[in-house]
Order: sequence, then structure tokens, then C-alpha cells
Amino acid sequence: MERMRTRTSAAVFLMLILGYLGNALEVPLDLPQPPTITHQSPKDYIIDPRENIVIHCDAKGKPHPSFSWTRNGTHFDIDQDSKVTMKPRSGTLVVDISGEKAETYEGVYQCTARNEHGTAVSNNIVIRQSRSPLWSKERNPPIVVQEGVSLVLECRPPAGLPPPIIFWMNNSKLPQSSRVSQGLNGDLYFSNVLAEDTRKDYICYARFPHTQTIQQKQPITVMVLDLDAFNETVAALYNETDFFSDGSVGERKPTFLIPSGSSSSKMVLRGEVLELECIAEGLPTPEVSWMKMSGEFPASRTSVLQFKKTLRIENVSEADAGDYRCTGHNHLGSVHHTFHVTVRAAPYWISVPRNLVLAPRENGILICRASGIPKPTITWAMNGIPIENSPRDPSRKVEGDTIMFAEVQTGSSAVYQCNVSNEYGYLLANSFVNVLSEAPRVLTPANKVYQVISNSRALLDCYAFGSPVPKITWFKDSRSSTLEGDPYILLANGSLEIHVAQAANSGKYTCVARNSLGISENHVYLEVKEPTRILKQPEYKVVRRSKDVVFECKVKHDPTLIPTMTWLKDGGELPDDERFVVDSDSLTIMEVTEEDAGTYTCIMNTTLDQDSASATLTIVEYPEPPTDLELTDMKPKSVQLTWIPGDEHNSPIHKFLIQYSDSLHHHGHWHNLTEVPGTKTTAHLKLSPYVHYTFRVLALNAVGFSSPSQPSRMYPTNPAAPDENPDRVEVFGTEHDNLLISWKPLTGLQANGPGLQYLVMWRQKDVEKDWTSVTVANVSKFMVSGMPTFMLYEVKVQAINNYGIGPDPIVFSGYSGEDLPIQPPDNVHALVLNSTLAEVRWEPVPVKTVRGHLQGYRVYYWRERSLHKHNPHHVEQQVLTFSGNRIHGLLPGLQPYSLYWFNVRAFNRKGEGPPCSNQQFETPEGVPGRPSFLRIANTNLDSLTLEWGPPYEQNGRLTGYSLKYQTGEPAPGPCHLGRLGPVEELSLPANETSVTLLNLKYSTRYKFYFSAETGQGSGPALTEEAITVCPALLLLLCVCDSAMAARQVDIATQGWFIGLMCAIALLILILLIICFIQRNKGGKYPVKEKEDAHTDPEFQPMKEDDCTFGEYSDNEDHKPLKGSRSPSNGTVRRDNSDDSLVDYGGDGGDGQFNEDGSFIGQYSGKSSTRDIIGGHESSEAPSPVNTSAMNSFV
Repeated sequence: MERMRTRTSAAVFLMLILGYLGNALEVPLDLPQPPTITHQSPKDYIIDPRENIVIHCDAKGKPHPSFSWTRNGTHFDIDQDSKVTMKPRSGTLVVDISGEKAETYEGVYQCTARNEHGTAVSNNIVIRQSRSPLWSKERNPPIVVQEGVSLVLECRPPAGLPPPIIFWMNNSKLPQSSRVSQGLNGDLYFSNVLAEDTRKDYICYARFPHTQTIQQKQPITVMVLDLDAFNETVAALYNETDFFSDGSVGERKPTFLIPSGSSSSKMVLRGEVLELECIAEGLPTPEVSWMKMSGEFPASRTSVLQFKKTLRIENVSEADAGDYRCTGHNHLGSVHHTFHVTVRAAPYWISVPRNLVLAPRENGILICRASGIPKPTITWAMNGIPIENSPRDPSRKVEGDTIMFAEVQTGSSAVYQCNVSNEYGYLLANSFVNVLSEAPRVLTPANKVYQVISNSRALLDCYAFGSPVPKITWFKDSRSSTLEGDPYILLANGSLEIHVAQAANSGKYTCVARNSLGISENHVYLEVKEPTRILKQPEYKVVRRSKDVVFECKVKHDPTLIPTMTWLKDGGELPDDERFVVDSDSLTIMEVTEEDAGTYTCIMNTTLDQDSASATLTIVEYPEPPTDLELTDMKPKSVQLTWIPGDEHNSPIHKFLIQYSDSLHHHGHWHNLTEVPGTKTTAHLKLSPYVHYTFRVLALNAVGFSSPSQPSRMYPTNPAAPDENPDRVEVFGTEHDNLLISWKPLTGLQANGPGLQYLVMWRQKDVEKDWTSVTVANVSKFMVSGMPTFMLYEVKVQAINNYGIGPDPIVFSGYSGEDLPIQPPDNVHALVLNSTLAEVRWEPVPVKTVRGHLQGYRVYYWRERSLHKHNPHHVEQQVLTFSGNRIHGLLPGLQPYSLYWFNVRAFNRKGEGPPCSNQQFETPEGVPGRPSFLRIANTNLDSLTLEWGPPYEQNGRLTGYSLKYQTGEPAPGPCHLGRLGPVEELSLPANETSVTLLNLKYSTRYKFYFSAETGQGSGPALTEEAITVCPALLLLLCVCDSAMAARQVDIATQGWFIGLMCAIALLILILLIICFIQRNKGGKYPVKEKEDAHTDPEFQPMKEDDCTFGEYSDNEDHKPLKGSRSPSNGTVRRDNSDDSLVDYGGDGGDGQFNEDGSFIGQYSGKSSTRDIIGGHESSEAPSPVNTSAMNSFV
């Protein structure tokens, strides 16, 4: 049962809280309501006695409240005091203190505002007069101290209200340090005094801020004396000679001047400032450090001031309580002090009671929740009367810091006061309960337009009032449904929030407020604008003086917003200078000066947002030349040069270049001597003897070199013997009997003195012990003649002048001149690796016979002839060089089946030696080359003849030929093949030169692949294409085929077309036979035509673009014999004599002649083994193939 009561109470309490939160509304001033205090003076009110006293108290309410005051807890009747007036419609008091003392009106005041619905009271306002009293008259005797001791100068200002601000001065503000500093109490502390601390005008000032007055203490004189002066002064003052010992003040470990002891306690109120101070004395001056024993300092609220002597923590919280330790230390020791800090708290709000507006029979709650250390007490009052003395109200229940109202009645409006207090202060809050019955009203202005930037928060207000509290709903545009859920958030005060507004959220919004007494609505508009963005920001610029510079700032903004572009320089306005030209998207500065350097910011503003970007302008220039060149630390071979850098003009100096001029040897010419980094202003220079130096310095930054500095004074160095010898010594021979020695001569700077000469020395290495030498001058080489060929010599070149000789020279080696090698390589032979590659080997020649540096070997080789022909080949030598001491080399690119000759010889830099005796080797067979030709002859409907010639490059003995062919479908375009059929292959003997293919498909395209073969395999193939068509129709077919290529239908395969063409061909054949018979009855053929019939006809292979198929050439010198046809085997012979007929008949063959002398016999007999084409031979004599005696015309 008890548990159920607890749950019921909790539920009621939660309901009351929700009712309280929902009803915390502002009441429009035209509705009845209790008073609310809107303005009052501070609790602790310090007044200026020279001005009238104004005590504020303002309040609102309906009806407007009346005001009254209490003073020191009793009613203050302002009508009885002519000096006090109250402002109209306000409770503010104005006290005229003219002729009166302000202190008369000091006291505790409280204002009361009341109307028929309740009474509100103000805080207790304590009125106190500010005070700035004078310093009491006093005489400060001089302070005499011994140097090194500690000292404290007391200020002790008079107590004022508020406390004064203390500072020390002499003629000016007194400088402070870790040794001398002012304490929080205003005293001046010296950790140890120095003689410089002696002065007569140490003055402490107190500034009273309320009255703006400053009071000063009488000046204090301090005299700091050493030991002797101190004893004398003390003796004179006290007539005692041994007042102090005769020991001086020495170093000592630290002790604290303030605070005293090893620990102390400190209390601070929450929210105030904690200041802890440790000032140590000692010699040398101690350093002070701080630590918190029980944790870390709050970094954001902690600072260490007064040269680490003061620890300050602002806005103190309970977590800042604990032990703090300060340490003073020097090298002799340390001293510590611990502060035990406790934190107390005046009352502070956790939940301030808020006004309640309740409808009759509604529930509500007032919560007055606060905290403090110690825990504060809470008391309630109603209309300014303690609640326990107020009329009883059954709807009201008080439980500690909470008042609960249940089913309130009309007329129970009142103002409730909550007072929270402990020993450190109090809080007072007024909150009213207003019982009203009111229909809803929307307080937000109608048709208000809200403009926001895309992707930002939009907040549409709907401030409404009603009792009971109205419920708020929102609609957009058509009001089809309420706005709930993402992206809309309905806030407790009725406002509609769109967390991330987008363009689609623009439109008309309607808020509706309704309660049991009515309904009210309001329309607002939302416009979502595009954000302002800087698309191209100004860029960092580094420019030279007098140049123009342009900062670009291109911006994108919503077109409905009016933008304003503003340029700033270093956060302020641009200079009023016509050189600054502002355009719509840029800033131009013409002829910049050094004053124009800085940060430039472009700001694009609209009524809703802005964007900005900055860039820095740096003005640079060539650096100014260095000045004040000075020579120091002058020694015989070195000097130190110092200078002062010039202005670097905003571009750091990278380096300094030091140059010198030699007035003795090259007057007026400046040479680079050395470089030093830009951070240095001195250089240690190494010098050479016998030079009259003058130096100058140039500075280099990112812009370039400065002008040269003014030259330094001249610094001559004395002559001396050379300290170096010539370098780049080379030793070699130019002829077989000489030795050339060359070197790089020394410069005048290297000579170190007058009379420069060179001592040249040489000897044969490992043969001669003594050096042969010669002295030369003004030269850089020396030739030694009569030397043996190619011998190794050692050489030295030493510098000499009038003051001595140079250091021991380096020994260089080299050979005398070379001559041609005298011996060929031995044991030379070849190893054939394949048909195109051979390796040649040899034994190296003896080193002594080379007579020079062996550069390598050269192999000379040539092709003598082919192995299947005995006539020699045209000899063309080839040479391969093999560098170094090689003993073999490869000969690539050889012709297969050939005889080669070669020899080998050594060579040096002089040339080649004698060759070895010629050697030979043979290359094996390889695959043959392409056949020399392939053509189509005697094309018929179902057969055709192929004719070919042997390859130009047989590369061995031919073993036969390979013929592959396949059918093909017509492709778009004349004489082209599309998809190909299966491949058929035919092997042919080597002695054949033609073949006739029978039983082919009618009127079909064929593609042929023809290649020759040796024992090593097949060579590359020749290809041809042909159509099995009657010869008389061939030309017509091709022409038709070409003409109809665009609408290709292969009519050659159509039956009706084949019949038509055969009929036409038969008719033409009959006509030709008739003509032939008529002509043979009396015709004569010249002998020339017979001879022409036996010359080599030049066959033309098929060409795809002109559609010819193996027709004979029109060449006048190669016309076919009229009335005859070529032999079917395709063999063509080249005759040695135009009038010989032996070759046509073989060995006494039966050649026959017609009556007109024309040759009509068959070709027969064995053909002689002669070159067929271009001098190449066939591997075998071809076998004759009989042909028909019938002659046909093509």
C-alpha cells in the first residue's frame, strides 16, 4: 500500500512538472496579471556622495502596480521627506542630497509593488557612501640598509569604500622585477637590495576608483651602503663602533617574506577569485614555483603573475579546494609554504521559480531550487507575507523548495517569494500564479518573412498565449497535413525549427493555436537563399617595389540578395589613395610601396551572411649593399673580413658573396672568392702570397644580388715559394719515338711570386733510377724525342719561382708513342653455329708484339659463293671489331648454304697489324625465300593452271613446293574474299614449274598459298587469287563485278547468267575459227615473231585493284608467239643467242615447221641447267611436259 502511494505521488508530481513547464508563458500586458519587478538597484549599492542618490525599482502588471518602500525594516514614508521623490508610474526613488550629507540616507531599502492580483518585493538594497580618506600625517625616517639584505617598504593605505588600488612610483612608475615587486597588501618587497635601489622618492599611491581621487603617502628614503659605509653611518647615528660585525652580506638560501610559517589556511567563495602569494628573499634572488598537491591547475582559469610570485584562479569552483604549495629556490637551497584552500559558496540558483498562468481547475508547480556551502535554507512568502501567516488555500501545498497547486480557482492569483540564504548571502525570487480564462492569440507578427541561408538553421516563431495553454500545430502551403518529423522540429514554445534548411523548404507556413476556448492562426513565409561563397580567394603576393599587384576575389551569391564588397587592410579601411582601385571582383594597387605591405581582406556581405578571405602582400626589393667593411686578424695568408648587412627589404638574405680584386696582376677585375650564409656577417678568408687584395661584399635574397659594397682597404701579401704544382699532367706519345708531357699552368695568383718556371722530370719506369730534367717557362707542354717505342715513363712537373721551389710533385705515368702491331693472331678457326651465325676464335697476340695499347681485334669476312653454284659471288668484305683482349667473336647475318672466307688482325691506337692467313667455313642449309613469282594461267570453268619460278634465295637444295588453296565467298567490293572455306594442300616436286588443278568448282573464287621447301623446312609463301571462269568471260565478269559492288549479288553463280555467257562464248569461238582459217590460207609470219615467241614472257600476277589474273604483259620485247601457247609446265628459258633453236628441240629433237616457216612442234627434251632468273640456278633440270598441238588464242 505504501509503495502504491509513492507511485501515485510520483505520477502527480510528474504531471505537475509537465503542467508547470508548459505554462511558463509571458502574459500580454492587456490581460490581468500580478506585478513583476523588471528593474532594481544592486544589493550592495555604493553611492558617490557628490551626486543625487537614485534607487531603482520598476515593475509591470495589470492593473499597473503601486509602489512603497521600507528602510531598515520599517515603512519609509517618502511624503514626509522633501528631499525624496518617486518617479511617476515607477517605484524609483531620487534623493536630493544638496545641503545634506549622503551618509544620512545610508541603510537597507526594499521596494514593494502591488495590485489587486498580488504583491512583489525587491531585494534588500544596502546603500553605502563611498569613502576616500586622507593619509594620516606621518614622518618617515630614512632607511639605511646594507647591500644584499632584504627590505620591505610598508604602504598601509587608509581604509576606503571600495578598497583603493595601490601602486608605487618615484619620478615615474617604479619598475618591478623578480627581485623587487609589490605584494597584494600594497607593500613593496625587495628580495635583496642593490646600490642602485638608493633613492629618496619611494611613494605609495592609493587610487579610489568610485570618487576618482588619488592619495599619496609621504616619500620614503632608502640608502643602500656597502659594509664600510654602512658601519660608519650606523656608528655616527648610534655612537657605537661595533654595531655590526665586519663581515659582508654573503649569499644565502631563500626564506619567505610573506607568508609566514610553513603553512596557512585560505577560504574563498565560489565564483570569486583566489589569489595566493609567496614572496621570497635570498641571495641570489630566488625563483618561485607553484604546484597543486591534489591535482592539476584549471588551465583556462589559472594565471601566474608578479614574476611567478602570485597564483590567480578565476571563477573558483568547489573542485579548486585543496592544498597548494609554493617553493622559493636558488642554488643554495629552497623553502616551501603550503596553503590549505577551502571553498564556500553563497546560495546560487539551480532552478529559479517561473511565473505560472493557469486556467481554472488546472494544476501547476513552483520550484525554487538552490545550493550553497553550507546548504542554504529556503523560505516562502505570498504577497510579501510569510506563507505560514498567509490565508489558507486548499489548492496549495508547500513541500520544502516546491509549492504544488491542484485545481486552482478563479481569484487565487498571487505573487510568491522564495528566499534562499546561508551565512554568505541570500537569493530572492518573485514568481506569480495568474488564474485566467483566455482564448488563444498568436503574438508573432502576421505575414512575417524569414530569410535564411541554405544548409543553416531556420526558426519560424509562433509565440502564442492562451489559458489553458494552446496547442500549436504547423502547416505548409496547402495545409494537407501537419508538419511533424524530419526535417521539422516543434519546440516547446511553439516555434518550428528546420535544422538544415534547403531550397525546397521555402514557402508559406501557417501556425494554428487552439485551446478549449477558441482557435487562432498566423501566416509566415520562409525564403531559403543560396550562401555567399568566395570562389577565388586572393592569393599571397610577393612583388617588387613600384610594380602593380592585383588581388582577385570572385564571389557567388544569391541573386535576390544585394551584395556589398568591402576590402580591408590590416583589419582597417583601405588608405585614401588613388593608387588603390576597387573593382567588382578585384583590388588593384598600382606602383606599390613598402607602406602597402600587409594583410588584405575581401569581405562579401549580404543581409543574411558574409564570406571573407585574406591574403598577405609582401613588398620585396634587392637588398641594400653591406656597409662598414673591416679587416681584422691580419696574417700572412689569412684575414678576417666583417661587415654590416644592409636592409633586406622583406626578403631574407640567403648568402653573401665575397669578391676580391688584385691590383698587382689584374687591376680592376673582380673575382669571386667565397660565399657565406646570410646569417653570418664575418668571414675568415684564406689568402695567397704576392697579391694586393681589395675586398667587396654582395648580398643575395630571393630578388637577386645587391649592388657591391664599397671596397675595403687594400691588403698586400708578401711573395713566397709556390705552395702547389701544376695539375692535369698528361703523358703520352704522338709518334713512335717521342714522349709528350703537358700540364695546366699555374695562374698569377697561384705563382706566389715573380719568376715562375716549371721543372720537368722523366725517367723510364723500372729501368732508370735517375731523373732527366729540364726547366721551362711560359709553356704548358714539353716534347721529348728519340724515345723507344711504347715504354712506360714516370714524369713529374714542379713549380719554381724567385723565392723557392714548390712542394714535392706527384709522379705521373705514361707511355711513349705507339707503332703498328707486328704479329697476327694464331690458331684462328671458325665454328658454325647455324645457317646464319658463326663464331670465330683465335689466340691473343703477345703483348710485346702489340707495340701499343691493345684496342681489340678486327675480323674481315666475305661471302665467296653459294654452295649450289660454282660461279664466284661478288666479293664484298665486311668488318666486325671486337674491343679489348677478346679471343672470340660472333659473325651474324650470314647467308645459308654459302662459302665464306675470313681473317683476323689485332689493332692498337696507331692502327692494324698484319692479318692471319685467310680461313674458310661453309654455312648449312636454311629455309628458302619466297618463290620468284606465282601467276594464274588457263583459267576455265572447272580448272586453272598455276605457274611459278624458283626462289631468288634458295638457301640450300630445294626438295619441293607446297601449294595450299581454299575457296572464298565474295566480300563487298571488287575482287575481295569474305569467309574462306577449308584448306587443301598439295606437295609438288622441285623440278616442276607449273601445275593444273582440275575438277574445281564452277565460277568460284580461290585463294592460293605457294612456298618453296628445303631440308630445313618451308619458306615464306606467295599468295594469289583466281575465279574459275571461261577466259573470254573473265574481263567481263570483273567489270560487272566491279560495277555492281555496291549492290553485290554474285551473278556469276546464277544459272541463267552462265548459260547466256556460254552461248556468247561459243559464238565468238566460231567466228575466231573462221577468221583463223581465212588467214592461214595465204599468211606469212616473219622470223622475228618466231624468235619473240621464245623470249621470257613477263607474267603479271593478279592485282586485286585491277582484277587481272595472270595475263601476259604488253611489253613489246616479251610478246607471246602468235598462234601458239606457252608450255603447260610453265618453264621459261633465257637463250644465249636469239637465233638458236637448239634449246627448243632438246638434243636433236624433232622440231617441225609449217609451210610458212612457223614453228609448231612440241617442246621436248631436257632443259639445260642454266640460271632461270637473275643468274640463279635450279637444283634440278625440269622434266618436260607435253602439251597439245592445238593452238589457241587468248
